[in-house]
Amino acid sequence: MTRHIADRSHESSARRTQYYTRQERESALHPAIAALRMRPHARSEAANRRAVEFARIERGHRI
Repeated sequence: MTRHIADRSHESSARRTQYYTRQERESALHPAIAALRMRPHARSEAANRRAVEFARIERGHRI
């Protein structure tokens, strides 16, 4: 007697579940990457000094 089409071994189902969970896990963003993206950007001192000088000029202050 042949097996019914719905009769499947448990092993292939478990493998499919493992494959699916691995795909879902790898498609997500790693927590370390998310933390790096949330950090404030470092600004160079030259760019910061330039902004300070423009603000000083805008307020009308002189050296």
